[in-house]
Amino acid sequence: MSDLPRKAVTRTVKLAALPLGIAGRATWGLGKRIGGKSAEIVAREIQQRTADQLFRTLGELKGGAMKLGQALSVFESALPEDFAGPYRAALTKLQEAAPPLPAQTVHQVLAERLGPDWRESFREFEDVPAAAASIGQVHRAVWHDGREVAVKVQYPGAGEALLSDLRQLGRFAGLLGPLVPGMDLKPLIQEMQERVAEELDYGLEAEAQRMHAEAFEDDPDVVVPRVVHQGEQVLVTEWLEGTPLSEVISGGSREERDRAGQLLARFLFTGPARTGLLHADPHPGNFRLIKGEEGRLRLGVLDFGTVDRLPGGWPEPIGTSLRMTLEDDAEGIYGHLCGEGFVRESIELDPQAVLEYLKPIVEPIEAEEFTFTRSWLRGQAARIADPRSPAHQLGRQINLPPSYLLIHRVTLSTIGVLCQLGATVRLRGELESWLPGFLPAE
Repeated sequence: MSDLPRKAVTRTVKLAALPLGIAGRATWGLGKRIGGKSAEIVAREIQQRTADQLFRTLGELKGGAMKLGQALSVFESALPEDFAGPYRAALTKLQEAAPPLPAQTVHQVLAERLGPDWRESFREFEDVPAAAASIGQVHRAVWHDGREVAVKVQYPGAGEALLSDLRQLGRFAGLLGPLVPGMDLKPLIQEMQERVAEELDYGLEAEAQRMHAEAFEDDPDVVVPRVVHQGEQVLVTEWLEGTPLSEVISGGSREERDRAGQLLARFLFTGPARTGLLHADPHPGNFRLIKGEEGRLRLGVLDFGTVDRLPGGWPEPIGTSLRMTLEDDAEGIYGHLCGEGFVRESIELDPQAVLEYLKPIVEPIEAEEFTFTRSWLRGQAARIADPRSPAHQLGRQINLPPSYLLIHRVTLSTIGVLCQLGATVRLRGELESWLPGFLPAE
């Protein structure tokens, strides 16, 4: 029944072609240079071919392969500018589209999950998907009561493919390094593996979306579509019209990009406080910019398949750490990090060196507003990724407790999107309003 490649051996061969293809193109490039082509032209051709293969392979396989591609897409801002062009185009394609499944396969899933008379649930159903993502695709439809809805259909065999992909990608993580220089893919892939069950459970996703829709009902800034129907492998929600954030990134006005960035930051910090959940998949394909009454721009939020449970909102140690860093309190921040498990008992670090490591990270909240740029993110990535850098050496000695792993990735991913937008954001105000521990205790 499934058009999704399911056999592990088939998917392994396709994924193995990524690093092997890189090696082969390097050899091809050497031959071209010997033949007289300039190194610059050859390098550009190699990058373009690698980027095309990256999108084609990750997009066609869907599953964990595309999931990884979407996660990487928000970090393209950190790539060196002369390297990023081809990869930027290939990775950002993964934010909004993938080769869709045939309509016949979708109909079979709906018949199995909603019953043979599934069409009676809809006044209209569009066979061509509006979006095709990592483990499912979305079809636009009209529910039997007249509401416009989005019908999310999970790919047959998605669970098997997701696990298989992530296992294979974990083995190839070191070889895939050239795709995103300076990034260690192993922790990212491991964290995805640990959340496979949640990702596939549309019941959990529906629950998380209901909680957000209720918390943000009538909110002037954020829109969350309500859940209409939930079943195994099928999720029906209200349709959300708006401009995909990927289009705002590529062609939005300064006003639109700044507004999208401000609302994205606001949602990041208000969500846990209002719902006890952190939306943990912040790539541009999951957001829409919506023009409401009197031209007011609002942020639409989609896909609650991956969330982190923060019942008390954001952990207070994060706010305390940021505040102490802004106050240049070297001894205080070092003692705080030791007490919270960020520095192991067996390690002793120089408090001033720890402060110097953290200071550039808090630059966006030192002023009332900050403009996030690709060049700023590249500078941050280079500082931490360069093995010769003191920041790199110190960073390797700092421990990230397991409870902070997903929070860390979501924060970095959101910053990546803000840099793609090039947005000017009043981030400090959001932290003062929503982050426990950021303001001194009265």
